[in-house]
This record gives sequence, C-alpha cells and structure tokens, in this order.
Amino acid sequence: MSVLVLVLAVSAACCLGFGFVLQQNAAQRAPLGDFLSPRLLLDLIRVPRWLGGIGLMVAGMVLGAIALGQGEISLVEPLLATNLLFALALSRRQTKQPLGRQGWSGLALLAGGVTTFIVAGEPRGGSAVTDPLRHWLIIGVMIGTALLLTTYAKRSRLSAGPVLLATAAGLLYGVQDALTRVSGQRFSADGLGELLTSWQPYAVLALGVTGLVLVQSAFETAPLRMSLPALTAAQPLAGIICGVGFLGDRLHTDTGALAWEAAGLAAIVAGIVLLGLHPAMPRGTAPHERVPDLQPQ
Repeated sequence: MSVLVLVLAVSAACCLGFGFVLQQNAAQRAPLGDFLSPRLLLDLIRVPRWLGGIGLMVAGMVLGAIALGQGEISLVEPLLATNLLFALALSRRQTKQPLGRQGWSGLALLAGGVTTFIVAGEPRGGSAVTDPLRHWLIIGVMIGTALLLTTYAKRSRLSAGPVLLATAAGLLYGVQDALTRVSGQRFSADGLGELLTSWQPYAVLALGVTGLVLVQSAFETAPLRMSLPALTAAQPLAGIICGVGFLGDRLHTDTGALAWEAAGLAAIVAGIVLLGLHPAMPRGTAPHERVPDLQPQ
C-alpha cells in the first residue's frame, strides 16, 4: 500500500469526521419545515459553524479524490470509514465522555476490520469493465435503493427516517467516489476539455448536492449517533461494489481470503455501530426544543 494513499485517505477521514460533527451541531437547530428541502441549505449557510463543517468536508472530499486518483477505491474506501474515529474524538472533547469499554471495542473492531480487509484482499488495479450495461446496472441499483430509502424516510422522518436518509446518502457518496475516480482518470488521460464534455463530473456534482441535502436532513432530525454510523457504513460498501463491479479493482478470491475479507467488512460495520452509538456522540436537540429560526453560532 502506498504511503501517500494512506496519508491522503486518513487525512480525508479526519476532515470528514470533524466536519460531520460541526454540521450536526448546526443542523440540529434548523426548522423542521426544511426537512428534505434545498431550503435547508439556504438556512444553514448563515451559520458559521455549519460553514466550517462544510469547509472541512470539502477539504476531505478533495483529499479523498486525490487518494482515489492514486489508489484503488477498494483500498481507499475502508480508510475513509475511519472518519468516525475522528468524529468521536471531537464529540468526546465536546461532551467530556470517557471512551469506556464500548469506545475501545468499537475502535479495535473498526481499525482491525480495515486492516484485515486490506491485508486479506490486497486491493489492486485492473482493467475497467467496458460494458456500459454493467456500469448502469450497478449505478442504477445504488441510486434506486437510495431513492426507495428516501421515499420511506419521508413517511417516518422522526423514527427510522434519519437512519434511512444517512444510508441513502452513503450509497450516493459511494457512487460519487467511483465517478470521481473515473473523472480523475479521464482528466489525466485526455485533459480538461475532454472531461468537461463527459457526463461523469456533472453526475459527481449532482450526487454531492443530493447527498448533502439527505445528510443535513438526517442531522436535523436526530442525534449524530443515529445517522453517522449508517452513513459511514454504507459509503465504503457502495464504493467497493462499484470498484470491483466496473472499475476493475481486484481482490483475492480464494476461499480463505474471501472469508477474511467478509470478516473484515463485518468488523468494520460492527465497529462503526459501536462508535456511532457511543454516549460521547452529540444527542441533538429534541423537536419541541427547536427555535423557529436559525441563529448564527
């Protein structure tokens, strides 16, 4: 594994984790009438803390995009999942909660799972699949699943809604990461003019904005512990599926390696859930405590 890819991916995870906490700190006070509406972003843009969180998230996405340009998506995505460690670190500083057995167990599972998956799978590049049907089938399944989850979330917005929205956003971000890698490859091979005449960069932008609305709506209606684990778990899984499915990423496929890869992914998800449910994660503001309008924080 390239040291540069490791540094870039972990730095991206750090920016994303800190950014998510700051965004949720602001979004939890947004009017509930803005749920799943672009108007939510217009309200939040007046809040300095949210802008700081968005700035960190953008920095994380840029670093992640550079990492994706240097390494396989099946390698970068598990490393990006460690953003939850940095989110917990900032949340713990805000809440003064100790890590305890749950925190240390989650940390060990997440770190161990990432290591196990990478060591067992040894992600490496290969020839991208040229069949457009396969591309559109995988992307369509991801986006279609996100749409179904969002539709159901609108009916249960204060119960299971935040988890469903965060999962949908994670799926979209996984596809966005895959298309970001394709855009980077096209730019390196053919230059800016060819990139701007292709559909991938515009899809990256559309997925990013849509995912942002979903994430902020999830942050708005529930504590971070309900939404961030689902987001953090769904994104790498979707990215790995896209990487192996049509970007040409290769993993070891013998029985032993597959078993360890599955165990690593299971440990990553279990660690994410334990850390996401940790008492240090911000609880949010109850709906009846909301103020009518956002005030700068």
